[in-house]
Amino acid sequence: MNNGSNRIIVIGAGAAGMMAAIFAARNGHDVLLLEKNDKAGKKLYITGKGRCNITNACDMEDLFHNVMSNPKFLYGAFYGYTNYDVIDFFEQLGMKTKIERGGRVFPESDKSSDVIGALLKELKRLQVEIRYQCEVEEVLTEDGNAKGVLLKNTKERLYSDKIIVATGGLSYPSTGSNGDGYRFAKVMGHAVTKLNPSLVPMNIKEIELVKELQGLALKNIEITITSQGKAVYTDFGELLFTHFGVSGPVILSASSYCIPHMGNKDLVLTIDLKPALTKEQLDTRILRDFDEFKNKQYKNALDQLLPRKLIQVIIALSKIDPEKKVNLITKEERKRLIDVLKAMPLHIDSLRGYNEAVITKGGITIKEINPSTMESKLVSGVYYIGEVLDLDALTGGFNLQIAWSTAYIAGNAV
Repeated sequence: MNNGSNRIIVIGAGAAGMMAAIFAARNGHDVLLLEKNDKAGKKLYITGKGRCNITNACDMEDLFHNVMSNPKFLYGAFYGYTNYDVIDFFEQLGMKTKIERGGRVFPESDKSSDVIGALLKELKRLQVEIRYQCEVEEVLTEDGNAKGVLLKNTKERLYSDKIIVATGGLSYPSTGSNGDGYRFAKVMGHAVTKLNPSLVPMNIKEIELVKELQGLALKNIEITITSQGKAVYTDFGELLFTHFGVSGPVILSASSYCIPHMGNKDLVLTIDLKPALTKEQLDTRILRDFDEFKNKQYKNALDQLLPRKLIQVIIALSKIDPEKKVNLITKEERKRLIDVLKAMPLHIDSLRGYNEAVITKGGITIKEINPSTMESKLVSGVYYIGEVLDLDALTGGFNLQIAWSTAYIAGNAV
């Protein structure tokens, strides 16, 4: 590599880093991509349960609506490089895509390795040099300008006046995410907001109850989370019971809304098991079932209404004698059953940690970053992209869209 002004160093060969390197190289720059792992895209590989939900095919308004932190900062990035630009990018690289429920976009093959393969093939075509097992210890600066990087193990200094930091956050530390980018930023004088694991499963206080339901997936349910009696989140979707609590798409998204309320002791998750029915309609349905099973005991009369694993739990919560014949169940007892079915209560104890978090909530404060270029306002020639910034979104391909869009902006600005 030469030492000219067009020498670009990108730190981190994840989604954002590879994309930024591609666009910088397409603009004729001499690009060096540094990766601490022995291969690129380790986190990308496990994204979407190994299928890699690359973006979402929604309209622009919904794209912004699904960004949790600082959506206005992304105005230029999202309009500069849209979700449909991302789809076209991968299609042009020969990776076919498909759109599934909720606008989620996946590789047609359902293999995240195809996403990584397409990026690596393009990097190779552009003659981008990638150095693996190459951890950066420090970003070198002088008089408020980028100068290069210091490598951790060899203490080698690599010089460049343009550096793109794409080190990710703290989520999934097994993929190498250890907060290096936050450390670099702090040394350069940047403020880093409070960091939290987000898009993460929840620990539930009723531990024996959830253990009894472990492995049960509920589809088409509606959840509501209340803090101090006020609703902070409502959504419709799929939930999974685990040995510690609850997970699934609707829970992961809910966790992002729960973070500001985790200090409250009365954070309650209620599950509407029959959201398509009003209480009156549900009562009619139950009366019909009870009429059909009028000589059966209560414990044997809910098979058509609920998954088998859930029946004993609902019986206990409704406080109706399981041995009671259904034709003897009173209107008041039926009301208790309906209340439980429409709002099954669970108390949130805590959120799970970074090992299970899809993303990190928080990061380098965006006030110190130029949204048109992703360049630091404090140190000339240093650019921050992706999860290292105080930007996060809900599940559905929106966080990768943040990575692609900010990478595109930086890759074209260097």
